[in-house]
Amino acid sequence: MPKPKARKKAVYTPPQRSQQVKVSPRWLAPTMVVAWIIGILWIAIYYVAPQAPFFSDLQNWNLLIGFVFIIFGVVLSTRWR
Repeated sequence: MPKPKARKKAVYTPPQRSQQVKVSPRWLAPTMVVAWIIGILWIAIYYVAPQAPFFSDLQNWNLLIGFVFIIFGVVLSTRWR
């Protein structure tokens, strides 16, 4: 019975990379939270007081503005480490 062949080369192991911890900028988390709060408050104020001086001029654009702030906060949250 023939002997099983042994490996002649070692299994490839990639070289070690330096493990640098990625850190978020200090402004990222506060900006993200503020964007969410502004977006939610913008939509809430539009629904509670639609006849407010500035909000009545924009009509349904207020919803778009509020959602833009919220989406901006979500996009920033994807960059948070």
